[in-house]
Amino acid sequence: MTARLERTRQHLATLGVERMLITTPSNVRWLSGFTAPEDARILINPTEAVLLTDGRYIAQAEEESSLPAVIERDWMGVVRDRAKGGALGVEGDHLTMATARRLEQETGLTLEPHDRVLEPLRIIKDAAEVDIIRRAAQLTDAAYAHVLTQLRPGVREVDLALAIEQYVRTHGGEGMAFDIIVASGPRSAMPHGTASGRTIEAGELVTFDLGAKVDGYCADMTRTVAVGPISTEHRAIFDAVLEAQERAVAAVRPGISGIALDAVARDSLTEAGFGKAFSHSLGHGVGIDIHEAPGLSPKSEDVLEPGMMITIEPGAYLPGDAGVRIEDLVLVTEQGGEVLSSSPKAFTDVLAGT
Repeated sequence: MTARLERTRQHLATLGVERMLITTPSNVRWLSGFTAPEDARILINPTEAVLLTDGRYIAQAEEESSLPAVIERDWMGVVRDRAKGGALGVEGDHLTMATARRLEQETGLTLEPHDRVLEPLRIIKDAAEVDIIRRAAQLTDAAYAHVLTQLRPGVREVDLALAIEQYVRTHGGEGMAFDIIVASGPRSAMPHGTASGRTIEAGELVTFDLGAKVDGYCADMTRTVAVGPISTEHRAIFDAVLEAQERAVAAVRPGISGIALDAVARDSLTEAGFGKAFSHSLGHGVGIDIHEAPGLSPKSEDVLEPGMMITIEPGAYLPGDAGVRIEDLVLVTEQGGEVLSSSPKAFTDVLAGT
């Protein structure tokens, strides 16, 4: 945490910012380790950096925060007294207009908005972050293996989602990084088809998209499996998505752009006749937030560097019929990409056991 604060100060200096108020919860947690960041802010000025929170967190802040905590419900008054006049940098992409107006009125400070102020620092994961995300990925794999033992015709999507979350929470996870997707049959054509009360039937594809959260960090993985024999067309969709996904994973390396990496998978699906069925971007960064930089899409000019944590998740969807998505969590290394998701992704029929 000390190193992160020093890097933050150096970054703020390049922006010409002497005083900064950090309000984005994930940034607060990244800088302090405090696990209730929604109820806290960090004030950085030339002589100090402090965590601002209220009386509900006296013991928690003392135990968790790497920064000295100021316990005061009137946090704007603390900012006024400690910023000591002049301009105050704020996170313009998080602070609401109403809060900004009130902050200016109560402190007399001039606010200078900055967007994505800590993104350049958080985009590269340090060794401690990689270790935590690796553990989150391992727990995600274990939860997926567990739920496959319960997948059969007649089971509801929501019951499988509950089994996943229960497993994660009883095996060391804080909870889920996002709403669990269990999408079967025609609902598998919904990229964000969160678990419903639908009953799974034989002969269908089922897509699972899940991610455990461990020590504040997220994992993300998707697998699509068959429940009994499926149609020739559905198998063709699966094979095309798997081929595109494996090509994109193999192409991960430092120096490749989000546009170029997305094109690897998109071109593969186009060759197979499913290019128009790929309706979203190839992937995204993962960390404290489930969606972080870098972006991997036809419009992303982000360039991969060692230490970035990304997803590779092409999909193909035929509305009203079926869909397939396969996703791995990948660490960018000097040599290429290290896949952290270890769950099998080859075609699997859970009824046949193959």
